[in-house]
Amino acid sequence: MKIGLSAGAVQRSTNEGRDEQQHLEVRLFKPLRVILKEERMKREKLRTGTKLLTVLAGGMLLVGSLSYASGGPGFVGSEKCKECHEEVSASHGKSLHARAWSGKGEGYGCESCHGPAGDHVKNPSKETIIGFGKGAKTPADLQSSQCLECHGVSNKMAFWDMSHHKKDGVSCVSCHNVHTDKKPMAKDPEICLGCHKDIRSQVNKFSHHPIIEGKVKCSDCHNPHGSPSHGMIKDENVNQLCYKCHAEKRGPYVWEHPPVEENCLKCHNPHGTKAAKLLTDKQPQICQTCHDWSRHPGTPYGANASFKNPGSAGRGGFARSCTTCHGTIHGSNAPGSNGKRFVR
Repeated sequence: MKIGLSAGAVQRSTNEGRDEQQHLEVRLFKPLRVILKEERMKREKLRTGTKLLTVLAGGMLLVGSLSYASGGPGFVGSEKCKECHEEVSASHGKSLHARAWSGKGEGYGCESCHGPAGDHVKNPSKETIIGFGKGAKTPADLQSSQCLECHGVSNKMAFWDMSHHKKDGVSCVSCHNVHTDKKPMAKDPEICLGCHKDIRSQVNKFSHHPIIEGKVKCSDCHNPHGSPSHGMIKDENVNQLCYKCHAEKRGPYVWEHPPVEENCLKCHNPHGTKAAKLLTDKQPQICQTCHDWSRHPGTPYGANASFKNPGSAGRGGFARSCTTCHGTIHGSNAPGSNGKRFVR
């Protein structure tokens, strides 16, 4: 049995995509539990309504049953695969997948993921089998679809379809080793830093979150499977995410510092910087991005003692650090002008 798309089906798909785009903004403001429920229902509908995949790869039509009942057309069994792929078969036999499938019958094995191998046995090439990883002829989207047939109902995968990883052609096996016998099946942060080399550079700078020390993982802040928030972070916005660990900065305060209210990233780079405390620049330059240094109250006016930069500071050590005086820069509950100016 084969599945084809009629012009009407394509048109409906296009219209649905347009409708989804138009209503995306509204959808993102729904409660998270509602969104998750909708995603689960959508995937369950796909699972029960469509049991076949049709994939055009290299001019050949590969049809794989997602139910993989024993004895399906084109199936040869895992023992046949072992004749050529002995080493891979041995590693798979020890894997978490093999353990999960143990005792479930003949319908579970290599062809559960790779599809029926009848054509591949006759013509052993990459075009006649659903392949995974680098060098595979199977599109990344189909590779992930094979995984999502079992794992797609998880809440963790609710936002996969809108994720940057999917849009950039990343598949599940780009990160996960499905033949391993160890958990987790993806090594964090090594697997992330393998692609995000700019972040690797940042986490090795003087001031950084303890990622390379193994105390913080990329997935502590990001959901690699997708998120409705920018940067695939695991909360509604950056500040809410940061406050989970830095609760003392949350407030509310009588006197709020606008950049803090707006976004922690106004002043900090969470991955790493050359300045102390993950600041994007040293003091006073970072403060002078918003605040004019000239004729600062209490400054002995003159070229040798200005707040222009630390190197120009003269007598008395002026301009060394704004937070020497303005110590409560994240917010203050102090009364009067001290609180307003975030002075200690």
